[in-house]
Parts: sequence; C-alpha cells; structure tokens
Amino acid sequence: MTPALAELSGLLPSLLGPDAVITDPVRLRTYECDGLTYHRATPAIVVLPETAEQVAAVVTECVRTGTPFVARGSGTGLSGGALPRTDGVLIVTSRMRRVLSVDAGNRRAVVEPGVTNLAITEAARPYGYYYAPDPSSQQICSIGGNVAENSGGAHCLKYGFTVNHVLAVELVTPDGEIVWLDTMDPGYDLLGAFIGSEGTLGIATKIVVRLTRAPEVVTTLLAAFPDVESGGVAVSAIIAAGIVPAAIEMMDALAIEAAEAAVRCDYPAGAGAVLIVELDGPGAEVAGQFARVEAICRDSGAFELRVADDPDRRAAIWKGRRSAFAAVGRISPAYLVQDGVVPRTALPAVLAGIEELSARYGVRVANVFHAGDGNLHPLVLFDDREEGAGERAEQVSAEILDLCLAHGGSITGEHGVGVDKSRYMPKMFTAEDLDTMQLVRCAFDPRGLSNPGKIFPTPRLCGEAPGVRKGPHPLVASGEVDLF
Repeated sequence: MTPALAELSGLLPSLLGPDAVITDPVRLRTYECDGLTYHRATPAIVVLPETAEQVAAVVTECVRTGTPFVARGSGTGLSGGALPRTDGVLIVTSRMRRVLSVDAGNRRAVVEPGVTNLAITEAARPYGYYYAPDPSSQQICSIGGNVAENSGGAHCLKYGFTVNHVLAVELVTPDGEIVWLDTMDPGYDLLGAFIGSEGTLGIATKIVVRLTRAPEVVTTLLAAFPDVESGGVAVSAIIAAGIVPAAIEMMDALAIEAAEAAVRCDYPAGAGAVLIVELDGPGAEVAGQFARVEAICRDSGAFELRVADDPDRRAAIWKGRRSAFAAVGRISPAYLVQDGVVPRTALPAVLAGIEELSARYGVRVANVFHAGDGNLHPLVLFDDREEGAGERAEQVSAEILDLCLAHGGSITGEHGVGVDKSRYMPKMFTAEDLDTMQLVRCAFDPRGLSNPGKIFPTPRLCGEAPGVRKGPHPLVASGEVDLF
C-alpha cells in the first residue's frame, strides 16, 4: 500500500465511521467487478458513505493525496464503468438509498443515488405516477448508475432515456465541492453533459427525477414468428404505420431457449423469434392501435398471438425478456454481453451479418434487442474451459460492433463505454473528436482522478499522460474554441 493509501486508510474511518471503510482483502474482492465479470481489479479501499457531505469529504482527501477514486452503485453495469482502481478508493453509494420526497403536484421525486430504479416507481405508484426508464435490471440497478450510464430500457422507444427524465442533480465535483446542476440553469447544458459521463465528471448524490402519469390502459402483445426476418418486417411495418408503441422487443430462438430453461416463460413452441409489443395511453387510442398492430403481425407471418391487458398477464409475457441476460447462463458456461445500435432499416442486414459471424467462428450468438430503436444486445456464448474459445468470442463481439458502425450505427446504446469499449472509440471518432471530448473532462476534472481510465482509449490532457501533448489543444490554438 502506498503512503497516500496508508494515510487514507487511517483517516477515512474518522470521517465516515469504522464500519463504513473496508480494507480487509477478502471483503474488498466483493467489489472487484461489476456485471461485466471478465474485467476485474481489487480496490485498495472501499468506503460506504451515507451523505453527500461524506462523499465530498472522501473526494477532498483523495484529491489532497493524489489518489484516484471511482463511484459505484449496485454494480450491475455491463461495460466495466465501475471497475475499481487497485491504487484507489471505491466510493459505493449503496447506503444512500432514501426516497427523499415525492411531489405528485409537480410530477417529480427527489432520491438518493443508491435507490433502485423500481423503488422510484413503487414510491410514486400511490399517486398515480411511475418512473419511465426501465432497464432489465430495474429491480436492483441504482438510479445513480442509471444517471452515470444514461440508461434506457424496453420503454425508451416512446419515453426516452434517463437524460429525458432527470430534472436536476446534486453532485460532488472531482475537487470535492457540492453543487447542483439543473435543467433550468442558463448557459451551457452542464446537466446534460454530466448524465452519461460514467463517473468521470463527478458523483451524483441527489437526483430529481420526472415522474410520468400512469396510462389509462396498457396492452401487451406477444407475437411468435417462424424467424427473425419476419419479426423484423413486422417492426418496420408498425413504425411505418405511424404507431409509436411504448416498447417493441424481440428475442431469437436461442434467447428463447435460454429464457425457457431459466424461468419457464412458456413462449410459443417452435418460434424462431418472438416480438413483444406494448401499447399504452387512452383506452380508445390503444384499442385502435392494437387492431392495426395485430393485423400487421399476422400479415408479416406471425403464427401465434397472445394478448395481456392486466398486470399479472403482462408480467408473464415480460418475464422471459427481462430474464434474458442472466438466462443464457443456463445454456452456456460463459458469455459476453454486447450493446450496439443500428438504424431500424439496417436490422435485417446486421442480424444476417451476426449469423454469418456465428457460423464462421463456430460461436453461438443469442439475439435480444430493443427492435423499435435498433438497439442490439447480442449475447456471445462460449465455454471458457475450452482453449481459444474466449478469444473467438471476443473477436465475434468486436466484429459485431464493426457491423453496427458499417451500417451507420454506434458502439453502444445504453451500456456505456467504460473500460470494455474504450478501444473501439477511435473507430467511431477521430483523434480530434476524442481530444475535444477530453477538454470537457478536463474542465470538470483537471487532475484526472475521477474514474480514470474509462471511456477514452488513450488518455490525453489533464496530466493523465504527461508529455503526450504540449501546448494548447489545436482547436484552442486556432481560436475556434475559447475554453473559459
């Protein structure tokens, strides 16, 4: 342990209490990874603050000693965004889990970062409201992590991502100051920059979220198709008809097999793909839209349709989809979770490309995706006991992202970049683009201590890699950008 870490391990218990600081090597291993388990690092120190002031005190001491720090919520992330530093402090917000207020009159709630996504809806439900963004892990993922990753979920097609539902954030800046960022602030949209910044611009300590009125009617349709291509035709036709469902989700045969093995979701036998379409809103509107969606699915080749309009039956339809990521563990010893985006019209070509990659490398791929907005979540299956299997899976995973980019898409839709995808950033952005992004980071975190090593493949500026660049950034030198 370095002298700085030794000093912190002695000092932090006096700031937070002895039960809020972990230095025991065995207990530290609990925090060595997030949901992306093949990236691992054991933190030097873990702290469990309960207030914004305690978070600020920890950050202040980290800055004073030059110690890197990383924020972590529930640890459900899938890009290694909360991967700790072996030479740093991991700030875990799981004890900051109070719903501070629900203001139904102004359709907002104030929560701490450790509050789970679903707990916000449960707190708002008695008032006739809910929180719209709904990642598949909503029962356990924390709102602080949702803000860090700009999480979406099945219903983002109609309702948008986290950034569309956060009104203000109290945060601890990378130098230890407590500040508020608000959608009503004049000037640059600093709140928008903070959401999705993956902990590199500070740590959220309170979040004001927008609540959505519970719809009058919700109807869920499960359509079984002989293959993914027919389901894709249905998706395109639904959107082309001017219908914007709350959600359109698709699973292929391998994903269905996994879900059946894990949760016995009882999807139609023999389906090459299932499509879940959820409609919500006024009763008359939903009834009209449902009739059109049902006809489109039948015309596109659906051989079985199931309809649910009460909570229990809807939950039964969603059960398989929400379990999909964890379910593949029932049919494969190991797997990689990928996350890419393509235009809806490119879905057939990209899915065909994934099938070709699967055959070429002898690696199975289960496809689960938000079909309505082209957000793919291929699950690349492999046996980690087999020599070379992991490398082949990694290659397939990388080439899937290449496919997404080749069709005008993105390397991530909602899982973030973290450490896992930072090496792909130069495929999507030029060196000048990446440097310009890092100028924003430098403005917030000039010392480069807040979650270093994430997002950017080769850290520049801010002193993260001394000697890499001398003098001002080219855009600043040319007069095109005036930083302050």
